Amino acid sequence: MARSSAVHNRYHHVPLSLWSRLSNAPCESGVRKRFRVTHPFHPLFGSEFELLEYRTNWGEDRVYFHDSEGHLQSILAGCTDAAGIDAFVEISAGRCFFRYEDLIRLADLLKEDQ
Repeated sequence: MARSSAVHNRYHHVPLSLWSRLSNAPCESGVRKRFRVTHPFHPLFGSEFELLEYRTNWGEDRVYFHDSEGHLQSILAGCTDAAGIDAFVEISAGRCFFRYEDLIRLADLLKEDQ
């Protein structure tokens, strides 16, 4: 079945040129990106993987990769170096164990639990 230049349904006529590029297309530069698991308590701490995709699911940034057995896996981007360095972590220079946003969320959860 050949792809037409537009998608038709009973409500809309949408030209394909308005769609974004395919999400499974390789990186524009052609270079494979890698990331490392940086969370000290994660079982994969220190492991490095090829980044397949970085996306937001249900409000959480996640990275997708194939594990050592070839299965598709995902992990929170915040547990990796894929998202870059958190500004708070950089500024605190390791002097603080918790981010401000995380402490506020914890306080909110504790209030709800009472």
